[in-house]
Amino acid sequence: MKRMNFLKLTVAALTLFSATLYSCKKDDKTNQSAQTARVNMHLTDAPADYDAVYIDIQSVEVTMEGSAAITIPTIRPGVYDLLKFKNGMDTLLARADIPAGKISQMRLVLGVNNSVVVDGKTYAMNTPSAQESGLKLNLKQEFAAGGSYDVWLDFDAAKSIVETGSGKFQLKPVIRAYSALTDGRVKGYVLPGTALATVYLTDGVNTYAAIPAADGFFMFAGIPEGTYSVTLDASLVTFTDVTINNVQVKYGATVDLGVTTLVP
Repeated sequence: MKRMNFLKLTVAALTLFSATLYSCKKDDKTNQSAQTARVNMHLTDAPADYDAVYIDIQSVEVTMEGSAAITIPTIRPGVYDLLKFKNGMDTLLARADIPAGKISQMRLVLGVNNSVVVDGKTYAMNTPSAQESGLKLNLKQEFAAGGSYDVWLDFDAAKSIVETGSGKFQLKPVIRAYSALTDGRVKGYVLPGTALATVYLTDGVNTYAAIPAADGFFMFAGIPEGTYSVTLDASLVTFTDVTINNVQVKYGATVDLGVTTLVP
């Protein structure tokens, strides 16, 4: 009888311990989510007229107001071909829980294996300042505790590569950071492909460029709210350029310009 009572007490104690442990773990998880925000960082690109642009991305450094800098390793540290992520395409670069609050600073840290391919030939590039301290990114946003946010790092390959002569290239990264809360989009198609068109989007102050895909599709993402003009600029003079005015961009919405056919 004493042995049976001892076993009952032991089982009861273990049950109480397990319940308490589960409760603590649950409370810890709840407390953590109440103090942090989940951030998903995506890599995308403004198209460029190269065969490939290889960028060695190692980590993202985030500093929240009142907190120390946090280094977030990329999901796959190493070399990315930027030209695979154009016209609205992207890849998940990093994911982390960070302290809730306002972003003070973001930096993208690169490695040394950066190169560009032009007419089938590969040229090495370097960017010493980025390798030492990271590339500063501007993103003024507050992340609420328990929230989940998507952030895009738009690496403008066309503006980031400088040909210095004698077959040498230098990487001077130009990157825009935006979130789903500051994401206005404009998309459409331009035909025929033989026109070799480049699409320009401008508000009179800032100008963005896109090189359509093989099927003529183009997309601008992360565009601030405002009124824009879109110019479909054919490389061949035998085609007439087309400009579309009064394009109204709103955050969280996509303006679809449909299909535009350039004529000789």
